[in-house]
Amino acid sequence: MRERIKQEWFGNVRGDLLSGTVVALALIPEAIAFSIIAGVDPKVGLYASFCIAVIIAFTGGRPAMISAATGAMALLMVTLVREHGLQYLMAATLLTGLLQILAGYLRLGALMRFVSRSVVTGFVNALAILIFMAQLPELTDVSWQVYAMTAAGLGIIYLFPRLPRIGTLLPSPLLCIVLLTAVSVGLGLEVRTVGDMGALPDTLPVFMWPEVPLNLETLAIIFPYSAALAVVGLLESLMTAAIVDEMTGTRSDRHRECKGQGLANIAAGLMGGMAGCAMIGQSVINVKSGGRGRLSTLVAGALLIVMVVFLDEWIRQIPMAALVAVMIMVSIGTFSWGSVLRMHKTPLATNLVMLSTVAVVVVTHNLALGVLTGVLLACLFFAHKVARTLLVHSDSERHGATRTYRVHGQVFFASTEQFCAGFDTGESLERVVIDVSDAHFWDLSAAEALATVRRRFEAAGTEVQLTGVSDASAALLGRFAPAT
Repeated sequence: MRERIKQEWFGNVRGDLLSGTVVALALIPEAIAFSIIAGVDPKVGLYASFCIAVIIAFTGGRPAMISAATGAMALLMVTLVREHGLQYLMAATLLTGLLQILAGYLRLGALMRFVSRSVVTGFVNALAILIFMAQLPELTDVSWQVYAMTAAGLGIIYLFPRLPRIGTLLPSPLLCIVLLTAVSVGLGLEVRTVGDMGALPDTLPVFMWPEVPLNLETLAIIFPYSAALAVVGLLESLMTAAIVDEMTGTRSDRHRECKGQGLANIAAGLMGGMAGCAMIGQSVINVKSGGRGRLSTLVAGALLIVMVVFLDEWIRQIPMAALVAVMIMVSIGTFSWGSVLRMHKTPLATNLVMLSTVAVVVVTHNLALGVLTGVLLACLFFAHKVARTLLVHSDSERHGATRTYRVHGQVFFASTEQFCAGFDTGESLERVVIDVSDAHFWDLSAAEALATVRRRFEAAGTEVQLTGVSDASAALLGRFAPAT
């Protein structure tokens, strides 16, 4: 235990400190932007990002993953804030945390096993597209200096690591932000800066209990929003954790992550913040900048609040073009280009699941809806594929007045029609043997299909004998398709 804690916190101190600094700088404009989306003061998003990042550094199940205020969560808060105000948002944030902790204890994180690889790929590609689209307003109707700085920023990000010796001294995104800020200030360029995004807070967050009535009416108002926030937050967090797992070659603790997200959101709600979750963009920045441990997440959150409160005069001067360059890098690095290049080799069903997930997420900006669409399609394609493997065949010649049918495969709701069609119930026989040694009956539809076949044979005066039934199938058939 002690060795694991030491490794998670102090196994990569230099890399975590530098990567956490990069993330903190990139978090500021995003937290402000998400606050604006939700319809609240920018400090609400900044306080939330600080609280969530710091708490999740200790309680989360995925080291090096960044959690803060996010756009996906902000979109779900718009109506609540507009109709009931900030206090109800804070109450909903607290309830969101409680629901996520409950999900952790119920071990609902295990449900991620049912999310196929094609859905995860679609989720990643959709987020990469959304991240890139979010940068377009900063590149529309702007001066040539903005385009020049963005191009220069991308050049620094991709070329600096290639330089011998010095290329590994600093994360290139951090160097990009520092150099472009120095150029912008030194030349007095008229470009959009972080200060133009909104007012930064001038005090540290303080404890704030939501000023709402503690009754069932309040619960009825906030529960639908809290439930949606809890589901979307856990979904995005667990999928982001899976992506970071793959990038780092390590494993995360899903159940601990659920509880950690809940505790972090409770802390955010008590400090005047909004609910948040893991951020795939910032997590990718952190990992690509060298972050591997919990220290990087802690530094990102702590440095964020220090910078906006005590170094606001400097932070305000960071050109948005520098941060746009960093986020474009994230978008390019996040997108699974291999999934596109391999489409001609990949099964059609896999491509359809991936593309459907991308399309729904990009069109609706609803991650949960996109993933749900992908999961449902994947299940349908899987059921269809398994159903096609069912085979019912009989002896080429019957033995006297007896014919034996052998069933191979899975009998369930999608294959019952094929199962019933495999029997010639109109043939004149005294006895039929149905051998299911190589088959399994999964559900009520399967049991009813067998009962239907049996009734048809018996109605024609044919005796039916069932052999080779497994214990699991016998329990199901004994309840829903008993022999008569």
